[in-house]
Amino acid sequence: MNLKILPLLVLLTVSLSLFASGCTGPGDSQVNKSTGQEVAGKGEPIVVAVSVLPQAEFVEKVGGDKVKTVVVIPPGADPHTYEPSPREMGKVSEARMYVTVGIGMPFEEIWIDRFESTNSGTLIVNSSEEIKLRELDAHNHHEGEGLEEHEAGPGEHENNSKNNAHKELDSHIWTSPANAKIMVEDIYEGLAKIDPENKEYYAQNRDAYLKELDALDVRIREKLEGKKERIFMVYHPSWGYFAADYNLNMISVEIEGKEPSAQNLAKLVDLAKEKHVKVIFVQPQFSPRSAQAVAEEIGGEVVAVDPLAKNYIPNMDKVSDIFARNLV
Repeated sequence: MNLKILPLLVLLTVSLSLFASGCTGPGDSQVNKSTGQEVAGKGEPIVVAVSVLPQAEFVEKVGGDKVKTVVVIPPGADPHTYEPSPREMGKVSEARMYVTVGIGMPFEEIWIDRFESTNSGTLIVNSSEEIKLRELDAHNHHEGEGLEEHEAGPGEHENNSKNNAHKELDSHIWTSPANAKIMVEDIYEGLAKIDPENKEYYAQNRDAYLKELDALDVRIREKLEGKKERIFMVYHPSWGYFAADYNLNMISVEIEGKEPSAQNLAKLVDLAKEKHVKVIFVQPQFSPRSAQAVAEEIGGEVVAVDPLAKNYIPNMDKVSDIFARNLV
């Protein structure tokens, strides 16, 4: 061997050994010695699974470029009945953190059980754990006993899951900006736990987004100010938390997840005429047939509003504009 190149070979060997023993490749996970918990690698974003699109917005606002979201429920699907495909299940299984809605979505329990049974180390964050839950409006307006029996008035039906396990709870928690703030806080705490090195980065992002949510709340209140009757009619009762926050009364066409009978449709028409309702709000995930039938009878129209849109703040601005224009 040429002795002139020997020092170079030795130096190269030592350098490779040091690199292999002291460095971690992109995406490789490490263990936090103080907590014993696996933390994210340096090169790739943390995979965070969520159940619905608005949660993806919250995760991405807090996590920035350090996270990658996987959404279980695709746009246009009904979250109450959707069953993930094997491909989607494979994507979710890679998640380091799973942000659940926590109520009303049976597939979430399946995923939680799967993560726990495989001891995957995936952190489960329950979005609804610190939120005052409401009953899904029971559609009692079809009994014809007056508005007080069927309206989703502000602050009514507040429940917790332990005392009301036998009642169906409203899973649409994100439709309230106040609830969205709680969900954002929970997501921050989860990310800080699995990636403590970037805790300050997540905190700054959280604080900035919470300010945006506060500003959204102010705008919505200004738009709805001065409305007297404050009654709106929807096909599916997705807006109960929104109604409670802003002192509105929601009437739903759907009856316990089913199309109303001809008799109930007639009662709805009478009620809408009595309360001067001219718009029936629908969402893309449900058939508008019954809503259209009511609208035709009252000489009104059907207007689409989507509680599952990802761009949360622009969507809530749009929805509140539509509500404000159509409230009596």
